[in-house]
Amino acid sequence: MNVALVFPPFYHPDMYNLPPLGLMSLGTVLRRRGHRVALFDMVLALRQGRLPMGPDLYGRCARMILDEEPDLVAFSTQCTTYPPTLQIAERVRRERPQARIVLGGHNASFVAGQTLEAFPCIDAVVRGEGEVTFAELAGAYAAGRGPEGIAGVSWRRGKAVEANPERDLIDDLDTLPLPDYRLAAPLEEYRRACGLPRSIAILEVGRGCPHACVYCSESVMWRRRTRTYSVERLVGEMRQLREEQGAGCFLLAYDQFTAERSFVEAFCRRVLEENLVTPWYCISRLDSVDAELLSLMREAGCESMCYGIDSGSKKTLAFIRKRIDPGILPERVRQTTEQGMVPTLSFVIGFPEEERRDIDATLTLALETGSRGDTNPLLQLPTVLPGTELQRRYGQRLVRSVDTYFSLGIEFDDGRRLAADERLIDAHPALFGSFFNLPCPGMELEELDLLARHFPLVVNLYPRSFLLLCLALEISPSVLFGRFLETVRRAGERTEPSLNPADCDRHFGGFAARLLKEAGEEGWAHLAEVVAYESRVLDVARFASSRIACNIDLCRLDRWRPQKPKNVLLAGFRYNLPAIVADLREGRYPRDYPQEPVWLVFRQGEDELEVTEVNDFGRDLLDQCTGEATVDEIAARLYPRYGREMERAEFFAACREAAGDLSELKFLTGDQPPDPTDGREVVPC
Repeated sequence: MNVALVFPPFYHPDMYNLPPLGLMSLGTVLRRRGHRVALFDMVLALRQGRLPMGPDLYGRCARMILDEEPDLVAFSTQCTTYPPTLQIAERVRRERPQARIVLGGHNASFVAGQTLEAFPCIDAVVRGEGEVTFAELAGAYAAGRGPEGIAGVSWRRGKAVEANPERDLIDDLDTLPLPDYRLAAPLEEYRRACGLPRSIAILEVGRGCPHACVYCSESVMWRRRTRTYSVERLVGEMRQLREEQGAGCFLLAYDQFTAERSFVEAFCRRVLEENLVTPWYCISRLDSVDAELLSLMREAGCESMCYGIDSGSKKTLAFIRKRIDPGILPERVRQTTEQGMVPTLSFVIGFPEEERRDIDATLTLALETGSRGDTNPLLQLPTVLPGTELQRRYGQRLVRSVDTYFSLGIEFDDGRRLAADERLIDAHPALFGSFFNLPCPGMELEELDLLARHFPLVVNLYPRSFLLLCLALEISPSVLFGRFLETVRRAGERTEPSLNPADCDRHFGGFAARLLKEAGEEGWAHLAEVVAYESRVLDVARFASSRIACNIDLCRLDRWRPQKPKNVLLAGFRYNLPAIVADLREGRYPRDYPQEPVWLVFRQGEDELEVTEVNDFGRDLLDQCTGEATVDEIAARLYPRYGREMERAEFFAACREAAGDLSELKFLTGDQPPDPTDGREVVPC
C-alpha cells in the first residue's frame, strides 16, 4: 500500500524546525509491515523555498502528495496546523477520491468526532498513541476492510460517526523500533535551511505527564501516566544519530525528564561512560533538580533547559493546579546559570481569573530571575486547547482578539493568514480553540498581548534597572512598562506601540532618569549606574564574534603594539557595581549604597560575558592600548605616575608582565613586528 505521511506547512521566522519524529516513527513501523512510505515535510519545503507561500500554497501541497499516487494519506496535526491540514485534505479528496485520509496527533485526538462530522473528506482519526493503531488501520485498508474493531480509531460509517474503544498505552516503549531517519531529509538540510550552527536531532526520552494543570492536554492524552525509554536504548540512539546522521546537538523530548532523579543520573553517567558528551536541551520542573544534579547534567552535555514556571501568583498557581513554589525559582536560576547553562523560563499571563496584581507578580518574578543570571524568558497568553479543563470550563467565553504563541505560523499571505483559513477558523471555534482568547478580568487582551510580545525584551536587556525602578517608584511592572512603551511610541512618532533592542538602548536610560527626577526621589542614587552597567553589557555584546587575542610571543613583549579588541570595553562607575550585582543575584535590594568608584572590563566571549574589576594602573594601561604604541612606549608614559618607587627597568618589566596577563585574559590583541632573527638560531629566553 502506498502511504503518504504529511507534516503540514508551518513557518515562523524565529523558530527552527526539525525532522518530524512522530511521522518517522509511524513510517518505520509501516515499512516493517511491507507498506511503501513517502514522508512529506512541508515545513522544510517552505524553508527551502520549494513550496512558495501564497493563495495557491495548499494546492501545491496537495499536488506534491498526489504525485506519489497514495492509497492512504495521513496527517500529523497540531493546533496551529489544523486549518492547513483540513484545507489540503479537501484538495486531495477532490483529486483522488479513492484515497483514504486519516488524521492523528493531539488536536485531532480531542476533536475527532467534531472533525469527522464537519469534514466529510476525513475518513478516520487515530486517537492517542499511533504506532500500533495506525499500523493496524493501514493493514485493514490494504486488505479492503474498514476500521471496525480497531481500538483507538474514530471513523465514519456512512453518515454516522463511530468511536471505537480506547487503546491501551504501550507498556514498554523499547518495543518500538528506532525511528528511521532516512524517511526524512538529512539533518544537514535542516541545519542549512534554518541557518543553525549545528545539526539538531530529537531524542524522544519518554511520554506522559502525571500532573493535572488545567491548560495542558499532555496529561489527558497520556492518562496521567509516564513511561520512559531505557537508558541503554537512549544512549544507543544518540550514538547512532551522531555517527550516521551527524547530529551535533540533541533536543530531549519529554516534559518529565527530570521527574525521576535516578533516571537522570543513570542517563548522564552512561553518556559520560560511553564518551558521548554532546550538547543537549531538556525540559524540567523547578522542584526536581538541585545544584548537584545540575552539575552532573552539565558535565554530561546539558547546555540549556526550560523551566515551566507559569506564574508568580500563588492564587493563579492554585487555579491552574500547578503545585510548585515560585519562590525557589530565583535560586534555581542562579544554580543553573552558575553551571554555564541558560534556562528558558516559561510564564503565562492572562488566565480567566487573574487580576492585575496576579499578572504583576509574574512580571516581577521574571525580572527577579533575569537579575539572577542570563535567562531566556518566554511570556505567553493562555491557549485554550481541546481536551483540557480550561476548554471545558471556559470554552463558551472564547473571543478572537489577539494572536497567541500557539496561533502563529500559518501566515502564508504576505504576513497574514489566508482568507480561507480565517473563514474556517471563524466557522469552527471548537476545532480551532488556539486561535481564540479568553477574556481576563485584570487586563485587556491588547495590553496582555503587548506584554507577551515585548516585556521579555526588557527582562533580557534591563532586568536589574527595571526592577529597581519599580521598587524606587513603588509602581507595578505592568504600569511602568506601559509608560515606557508610550515614551518609545511618542519618540518614534509611531501610530502603534512597539519595542526593539535599539529602542531600549536609546530611550531607557533617559526614561528612568526622568521618572526619578519627577518623583523627587532622593534615594536609589545607584540606579543610574545600574542602567549604565546594563547598557555597557549591551554595547560589548554586539561584538561577540570579533577577532580576539593572538598568540603573543612573551619573549618580545617590548615590541608588541597591544590594543583592546572591539569585544572588550573599559568603563568606570561611581558605585561598586560588582557588589550591587551580587546583591541583586541574592535578591537583596538596598535603597542606598556608599560611593565606591570602580573600573570594570567587559569582555564578550563566544558564549558568555565576563566582567572583571581592574585597579587604576590596569585602567590606565588598558586605556593606552590603542595599537599605536609598543608596551615599552606605554610603560614610559605610565612611569611618572606609577613607577617612581621602582627602577625604570623593573617598572618596564612589570608593565610587560601586566600586558601579558591582560593578553591571557583576552583583553588585548595586536600585532608584533617581524622577528629580525627569522632564519637565524634563536636562543631561548
